This record gives sequence, structure tokens and C-alpha cells, in this order.
Amino acid sequence: MNLAYIPSPSHGVLYLGPIPLRGYAFCIIIGVFVAVWFGNKRWIARGGRSGTVADIAVWAVPFGLIGGRLYHVITDYELYFSEGRDWVDAFKVWEGGLGIWGAIALGALGAWIGARRRGVPMPAYADAVAPGIAFAQAIGRWGNWFNQELYGRETDLPWALHITSSEGGRVPGYYHPTFLYESLWCVGVGLLVIWADRRFKLGHGRAFALYVAAYCVGRGWIEYMRVDDAHHLLGLRLNNWTALIVFLLAVAYMWVSAKKRPGREAVVEPAAVASGGSAEGVSDGSADGVSDRPAGKTGAGAEGEEKTASADKG
Repeated sequence: MNLAYIPSPSHGVLYLGPIPLRGYAFCIIIGVFVAVWFGNKRWIARGGRSGTVADIAVWAVPFGLIGGRLYHVITDYELYFSEGRDWVDAFKVWEGGLGIWGAIALGALGAWIGARRRGVPMPAYADAVAPGIAFAQAIGRWGNWFNQELYGRETDLPWALHITSSEGGRVPGYYHPTFLYESLWCVGVGLLVIWADRRFKLGHGRAFALYVAAYCVGRGWIEYMRVDDAHHLLGLRLNNWTALIVFLLAVAYMWVSAKKRPGREAVVEPAAVASGGSAEGVSDGSADGVSDRPAGKTGAGAEGEEKTASADKG
């Protein structure tokens, strides 16, 4: 018996009368809120309007949830369609099972639809929300803790996760808390994107590509620690292959994009510029919510002052 360990909750749902309150769902909801809130701050800092991120998220979030569930059901179809299984369980999202690869892919499609309707460039929107998505994943992974799932090999480390449930083939014991490892990694990915975006002024989707590439690196080594059943190809888990392929695509995108479209978009929301800037003021291009201009020197006022200085020099 371990003297120190991370306890698992005795159950992942509380009941408010007849209404079930599920820890997994709460983590997803909180994660979405954080992603939208932080993405909105970054979007405003880039010169966009407040509320645009939320409007596009109305499309992206449902598409992402559907995509995440579809990926999980397709890649683990035997859990729902093999002999003795009930296919209706495929719709029980609250019991866990959202594949991040499907969530990002279909979520991006929903975001593209929302961005088109809003008249904003999709790459700029993706750059704005990238670190917030990483933080949302970090929060969402704690939903796996409530469901006692996604743990690794047995260990006697003081931060071992104590699994007490025997449902679904689980064996009670002490295991590597891979959900926690991934949660911490996602926090690091979010901070990395914020730093790189501030340092190198990433634009045209490169901040989002950096998030994807960095996440794939962490997902690759975390997959090696997991012990849950998974499909294998040439000795590697399916998710390892997916992480490798997506990583290479993300790196290739960053390289090609930097060559063809260096720098950052000057305008991310034409409607905001046409109306004289967002209510919060047009940013100088800093995407972390902090402008480099002196207080009060934003938008048209700052541009006018720069033109006056140029005239004086001439």
C-alpha cells in the first residue's frame, strides 16, 4: 500500500434531487468557458471586436463535441458494437470518451463556418484561441479523474493514482496518473504559445500550429504509459501514429507559412476597422492582451500621432 497517493473520487456524479451533476461534464464546460474568455482577450488585443470569439465558438464547440465523440466511437467501436454491448452507450458522452483529434478537426470546421459568417480570417482566429484551447484541455482532463479512467502503468510513486473502481475491466491499484501528466503538459503548451507569440509575433495560423505540434509531442510519450486497450499498428498505438502524423503536418505548415506569409495579419476583423476599431480599442498587434503603446495611445489617436511625427521629421 502506498503511503502517499492521489485518491480517486468515490463517484463522478452528484444528484441535485433528480438532476445529475457530473464531474466530467463540469470540467468540459469550465474548459470551454476558459478557452472563450481567454481567446476573447487575445482577439481584442489583436484589434478584433469583443464577442467575436464567442460567436464563432457557438459553431466550433458543438462541432468539436460531435467530432470528439465520433473519433472515440470509431476508433473504439468494439466498446459499443461488439457482442454483448449496447450501441446506445455510444451516445452517453457523460461517461467519458472524447477523442481530441476528432474534436480539433471537426471543431475547426465549425470555427471555419463561424468565421466565414462573421467575416474574419480563420488563421487569425485560430491563433487567438490556441493557448485557451490548451488550457481548456488541461481542465477537461480532470473529467477523466472523476470517471477513474486514462491512467498508466502501476507505480509506487507518491503521486500514484489510486483506482478503486472495478467496473469496465478496471483492476483496483496504484497507477501513473496520465490524466494529470497530460493536464500539466497542456498548461505548459499554452504558456509556450503565449511566449512564442509575444516573442516572434506569430501570425497566419502559426501560433495554432505550434500548439498542435507541442501537444503532439506530449501526447506521444503519455500514450506509451497508458495501459487501456487500444488498436496497434506496427507495434505502436493508433494515437501514437496520429500524434506523429499531425506533428509533422503542423511543423510543415509553420515552415511553409513562414516562407510564404511572414509576419502577422495587420487586420483581423475588417468590420472593426471599418467602424473605427473595437470598443476596447485597436491593438498594436500584441496577442497576449498587453499593448506596447503608452496608455491612451491606441487606435486612430496613435496613428495620428505617428503621422504628425513623420511630418515633423520631413
